Amino acid sequence: MTVTVDERRPLEDVEREFKLLIDGEWVAADSGETFSCVDPFTEEEWGRVPIASEADVDRAVRAARRAFDSDGWPQTSAAERAALLRRLAGLIEENVEPLTYRQIRENGKLLSEMLPGAGALAADCHFFAGLGETLHGMSVPVSAPNFVGYTVREPIGVVAAITPWNTPLGLLGWKLFPALAAGNTVVAKPSEVTPTSTLMLAELIVEAGFPPGVVNVVTGYGQPTGKALVGHPGVDKIAFTGSTSTGRAIAHAAAERNARVSLELGGKSPNVIFADADLDNAVNGVMAGVFAATGQTCLAGSRVLIESSAYDEVAALLAERAGKIRAGDPMEPETQLGPLASRAQLDKVVSYLELGKEEGLTLLAGGGRPDRRGFFVEPTVFGDVDNSARLAREEVFGPVVCLMRFEGEDEAVRIANDTPYGLAAGVWTENVRRAHRMVGRLRAGTVWVNNYRVLGHGLPFGGYKQSGQGREMGIEALQGYTEVKSVWIDTGNRVNFPVG
Repeated sequence: MTVTVDERRPLEDVEREFKLLIDGEWVAADSGETFSCVDPFTEEEWGRVPIASEADVDRAVRAARRAFDSDGWPQTSAAERAALLRRLAGLIEENVEPLTYRQIRENGKLLSEMLPGAGALAADCHFFAGLGETLHGMSVPVSAPNFVGYTVREPIGVVAAITPWNTPLGLLGWKLFPALAAGNTVVAKPSEVTPTSTLMLAELIVEAGFPPGVVNVVTGYGQPTGKALVGHPGVDKIAFTGSTSTGRAIAHAAAERNARVSLELGGKSPNVIFADADLDNAVNGVMAGVFAATGQTCLAGSRVLIESSAYDEVAALLAERAGKIRAGDPMEPETQLGPLASRAQLDKVVSYLELGKEEGLTLLAGGGRPDRRGFFVEPTVFGDVDNSARLAREEVFGPVVCLMRFEGEDEAVRIANDTPYGLAAGVWTENVRRAHRMVGRLRAGTVWVNNYRVLGHGLPFGGYKQSGQGREMGIEALQGYTEVKSVWIDTGNRVNFPVG
């Protein structure tokens, strides 16, 4: 008997009505309103997810506020919080496959990427559990006599964690784990494209034994759900990953009440290839940096700067290999290119493909949609692009790269840095001195040399310029969920305040 592609896809309990997690209870939205998710590969609707109202958000924030202010979560020892996080990490390890399949059903990213990503989620949780046990201040010598001075780090309070659809659980973990390790409480709001994977993780959080109100999840759209959460006076910090325009709006709203923010926003990252590089390896790196994630990653190396003497060879290799990429079911291990995450994202990317043609850019590969179901576009390569073109300035968030020529390091740096963004960059060269010079001159939060799109919880991640503020991962992330308190202890001075 012939087995169809659809019959090979994992069976999941998704044809049901999902609930919000508020104060340790699974509840329907106050209004009873719901929306459905769409599988980007089959284009089929599934599930019914609550649209949290302002009242629902208020209940979630109040629960988090009570857990922080009255129920003693910040006063639990670092060891207790770490034990809960390690228990959660163990549950994630036991549920790697279900968490993977749910994310793929939501956003269409590849099994080959999301399965290791779910494993990394557990490792990140373990990392912050341990790091939280080592959070400390400093003993500081002070100039005044007979004083002991030191600092302590304390949790900020209630954190709103607002996450995108491209890596829903990984980017939630980057916020959730350090926030909890530091003693904060959290209200999470996932993208409306990928809400149920976050709810699945929330089930594991409840199972792990986190107290009621410490973690809450509200689902819905930017309006009313996201807006209500960002504007709520009970939220002390907003941690957001998403578009630069939305990040600006969040920063403006937070500034009204001096709420803390961390923002991981857009990018238009340069991949700089020198003629002395291993060109075959560099082309593979470019493809892994954009096409492996269907271009739906903030750090995509979508501007490829090539030294003129190597340009023709690199352009030919990239165009040839782009045309051979295997598109198909993201659940299949051999698939190299999955669909875009949503109809809206498909329309956006197609509009940029048409824009590139209207701008007169040289089309070397792709440029259209394959004749198949699902939200697919072809891997697309535009050649000889000027850095002033809109396609080189704006974040496409799809499998589209722009090739540019340069002569020498100075011009490479000028073009690479000529962008409002500064999230990431790649340098391809066999010259170790040049590599170090380029690392020092590129204005980006992460720079790879002879590789691309490799991340780990030990190193911080974030951007310069309009790519955001603050850092995720590393000890910097944990510190970003704390306030610093200075303490002065007088060991023997008399206060001199004569009267009369």
